[in-house]
Amino acid sequence: QVELVESGGGSVQPGQSLRLSCAASGFTDNNYCMAWFRQTPGKEREGVASIDTDGKLRYVDSVKGRFTVSQDNAKNILTLEMNSLKPEDTAMYICAADRFFCPLDNIRYAYWGQGTQVTVSS
Repeated sequence: QVELVESGGGSVQPGQSLRLSCAASGFTDNNYCMAWFRQTPGKEREGVASIDTDGKLRYVDSVKGRFTVSQDNAKNILTLEMNSLKPEDTAMYICAADRFFCPLDNIRYAYWGQGTQVTVSS
C-alpha cells in the first residue's frame, strides 16, 4: 500500500517562500517517479513539477525560476521549494507518484496524497 503524506502548507504574503514536503511509504522498488500537482475549485488539476526515475526534472512554465523540486531517496521525501510566491500560486498542492515517468500533462497517476493548502494573499 503506497501512501503519500504532504506537509508544509500555510498562508503567506506575496513574495515570501514556502517549502512543501511529501513523505512516501510502501514503494516496492526504486522505479517510481514523483510529482507535485495543484488544484483550485472549478479548475483542472495542474502538474507543477516532477522527477522521473532517471532523475529528469520537469516544471510548468509558470513556476520556472521560482520553484525547485528535489527528492531525498534515502528518506523517500519529495520537496518543493517555492520562492517569490504569487497570489495565483494559491491552491491545494497534491503529491503524486507513478511508475518510471511523471509527465505533467497527464493526471492519471497511480497514487495521490491528500494535499496541503497554500494560500498567498496580502
